[in-house]
Amino acid sequence: MTLSRASSRPLPPYRAILAVDAKDFTKLPGSVHEETSAAIKSVVGNAMRDAGLDDDWSDPSFFGDTGDGFAVGLPPRILPFLIDPFPMLLQNRLAQRRAERPGEVPLRLRVSVHVGPLPVDPAAPSSTGNGAARNDTHRLLDADVIKEALRDVSPEIALIALIISDRVYEDVVRGRYAALHPDNFVSVTARVMGKGFDQPAWLHLPAQPGRPFQSGSPGTDDPANPTEATPSSPFLGSNYGQAAQINHGGMHQSGGATR
Repeated sequence: MTLSRASSRPLPPYRAILAVDAKDFTKLPGSVHEETSAAIKSVVGNAMRDAGLDDDWSDPSFFGDTGDGFAVGLPPRILPFLIDPFPMLLQNRLAQRRAERPGEVPLRLRVSVHVGPLPVDPAAPSSTGNGAARNDTHRLLDADVIKEALRDVSPEIALIALIISDRVYEDVVRGRYAALHPDNFVSVTARVMGKGFDQPAWLHLPAQPGRPFQSGSPGTDDPANPTEATPSSPFLGSNYGQAAQINHGGMHQSGGATR
């Protein structure tokens, strides 16, 4: 008896996936959902242009609107620029928006970056690009650890939290293609309850540069000081004064993508 087996198929091209969503979007009145959704796209688009990525932003391989954010497919070659300078430029754009709307609750965003093979149909960019890599990008956004990172730092200072997959960290950050030093990231475990998602990832708050620990690592007690409580978030107890100086010191000066 001959057993049948599945045929191999071509591997789709690798895509960089950038996903964004807004903190506490569902707590907003329904009457402002549409304008907030438009504001998210506008502020991210402006930050992408500031980073020299306008051509890639304007012609993505796919774009999926989620209401409180989106996922977009981009060429892997720009991954270093999605790590630096884009996050700081987005932080600055959000700070500028906050300054222009002093009576409003600040718009705060979670951002995830991943890479992997995804099929796309150029004729249908809004309904294509589906696959495991895109699912994982959304799971990174939904992980408790990135939600806690924004919850446990000043809402007036930290307006963006960035989480990247271990693959992106190894290839782009540790590979030193991105200008941002590896010590600006904190090693975390991204978990989403009920989804079977439990993966290593790396967390960064642009408003809190550098590794935010005196010693040890997130989620562990300092054996030299066992009576000291461990923060629930790796960013709890950040130096807000330093972050404020960074935040109000003007636009980040790292260069954008060269063409």
